[in-house]
Amino acid sequence: MADPSSYRPKPGQIPDSPGVYRFRDEHRRVIYVGKAKSLRQRLANYFQDLAGLHPRTRSMVTTAASVEWTVVSTEVEALQLEYSWIKEYDPRFNVKYRDDKSYPYLAVTMNEEFPRVQVMRGHKKKGVRYFGPYAHAWAIRDTVDLLLRVFPVRTCSAGVFKNAARTGRPCLLGYIGKCAAPCVGRVSPEDHRELADEFCDFMTGRTGTYLRRLEKQMTEAAEEMEYERAARLRDDIGALKKAMEKNAVVLADATDADLIAVAEDELEAAVQIFHVRGGRVRGQRGWVTDKVEEITTGALVEHALQQLYGEETGDAVPKEVLVPALPDPVEPVQEWLTGRRGSGVSLRIPQRGDKRALMETVERNAQQALVLHKTKRASDLTTRSRALEEIADALDLDSAPLRIECYDISHLQGDDVVASMVVFEDGLARKSEYRRFQIKGFEGQDDVRSMHEVITRRFRRYLAEKERTGEWTDEDEEPDGETGDGTGSDPDDRDPKDRDPRDRGLKDEDGRPRRFAYPPQLVVVDGGKPQVAAARRALDELGIDDIAVCGLAKRLEEVWLPQDDDPVVLPRSSEGLYLLQRVRDEAHRFAITYQRSKRAKRFRAGPLDDVPGLGETRKQALIKHFGSVKKLRAATIDQIREVPGIGRKTAETIAVALARAAPPAPAVNTATGEIIEEGEPDTTAGSPGEPVPAGAPEERRGQEP
Repeated sequence: MADPSSYRPKPGQIPDSPGVYRFRDEHRRVIYVGKAKSLRQRLANYFQDLAGLHPRTRSMVTTAASVEWTVVSTEVEALQLEYSWIKEYDPRFNVKYRDDKSYPYLAVTMNEEFPRVQVMRGHKKKGVRYFGPYAHAWAIRDTVDLLLRVFPVRTCSAGVFKNAARTGRPCLLGYIGKCAAPCVGRVSPEDHRELADEFCDFMTGRTGTYLRRLEKQMTEAAEEMEYERAARLRDDIGALKKAMEKNAVVLADATDADLIAVAEDELEAAVQIFHVRGGRVRGQRGWVTDKVEEITTGALVEHALQQLYGEETGDAVPKEVLVPALPDPVEPVQEWLTGRRGSGVSLRIPQRGDKRALMETVERNAQQALVLHKTKRASDLTTRSRALEEIADALDLDSAPLRIECYDISHLQGDDVVASMVVFEDGLARKSEYRRFQIKGFEGQDDVRSMHEVITRRFRRYLAEKERTGEWTDEDEEPDGETGDGTGSDPDDRDPKDRDPRDRGLKDEDGRPRRFAYPPQLVVVDGGKPQVAAARRALDELGIDDIAVCGLAKRLEEVWLPQDDDPVVLPRSSEGLYLLQRVRDEAHRFAITYQRSKRAKRFRAGPLDDVPGLGETRKQALIKHFGSVKKLRAATIDQIREVPGIGRKTAETIAVALARAAPPAPAVNTATGEIIEEGEPDTTAGSPGEPVPAGAPEERRGQEP
């Protein structure tokens, strides 16, 4: 526990101006970000008698080891910078709302030549119009199914659209009148875009115009005795009215507003948001958060506004935002919202009338959400706490292992040997901390040596970071998502289910999470006594004696400790055993997924991959020029040289490599003498245009036997 006086800035050193400040711990991790109208006055509040601080504030300042600040010009700039830093550093003592689900939106891709209506989740894309969010995807599909009768906009994927355009036949929706079939030219791009615009207008609440137009067309059709057409228009009107009934009018005058309500207790808070567009509730979402800092309702609202509108611009920010309490001060937040929208935004507390009544409904939803969340979490917390306590008792640990790392080795008969490291914190998977390794110290199958190598590499890096000996390199470890050679490809190339939004690259030393920076309290290895002994030996060689090690063997699910000759047997009903099994199974899944991807990559490798100095661009140029590896194998050196960028030396190297990788001899049916798979001629000659005799040495052999 640090003494705040040890890092308190000197008197007069803190400027009396707006800014944003960061508290860091002894590992240089950012643990809290805040903003202030006056940095001097705000920071002085943290360096008073600890007995006078709120318990959560006291915990933060005693965890911190330093404080730094950045001066800005206005409070609006401070608000923007605070939001950016909270998103970047993910500080543990800041309020961070956890979305209880990934809400689906109804999206219209106006950025395409033929706009498409579809369900979308995740980050919003430029040029796409969004409506919602909705509680369930089926609610969107029901609404779209009704509206397609009147606005037959394209809903198919790009692949289906291209296939229909190629064959000249539309999909089923085109035949039943729920798609205008732009894929086969039934409507022009301009007419289809107009349909999409009308669809969007209807979704934004401009419903009266279309209803009146359809009613007029129905009357005219009936007067002209076109009864079938009149019946279709009648059904269209019914479909629109049914779609409108799904969102009852709650506010008059086609009001556009977001209503935010907060329900809270001493430990947690729940936020509910109703999105009202055109006077109708178009979407709803909810968040929960731990109150890890001393915070008022107004500050909770401010954080909710930052998360809600931090990435939004234009009409996505409504003209009116109704809240239960105003941030203090309110002017910078209102100015920030106005800047996001591009026009005036009213931020206020509803006092009476329909808006106050609707706010009470939103508040009831927030209260119910908090009760439901606490019920679920109480059960989860109790179970996880009991599991960690049982593990600590069984392994004779001083305290519950809040961070557990598990390692597993995977290979296929000694090939593509890899290892995985998964991390569980407080009994929950922390996927942004997962890592994977290639075994480089030796070849072949030896799980014990592999485990020793992996543990050594992981904790050598931990010691290097602990001692701050310099910048880390990627030559040993391969973080999840990087290539096998340590080149460090995009971390989002990993399996989507293993991604974590808190993962920001994990590669700099300026307070962001770093690879292998934090030690576990318990290392679990997948295996029995030999694997456990190898892991313990690796730690001992590095001089690490404060990390416990155990192994979980699959056969009888017994737990092995390095110093014991007999395993520890936990009851089958034990929550501790169940948690260890989950950790072990997750490590196994992660390892085998990586091993299979490497094996698949190796199987996809072609003969051109073995040509030294031949990059991907020239490989593609060769295949494009000849059409296939078979035709390239049959080409002469002069013909290979015709490809741009290929010289004589490279052409000769290619010819030799392809000759070495020539297909096997044709298969023959020994009963009938029939050739089952005929070999292919290959004339990779040493001189231009001259076939190589079949009896030539391997380097020059081109004709298949």
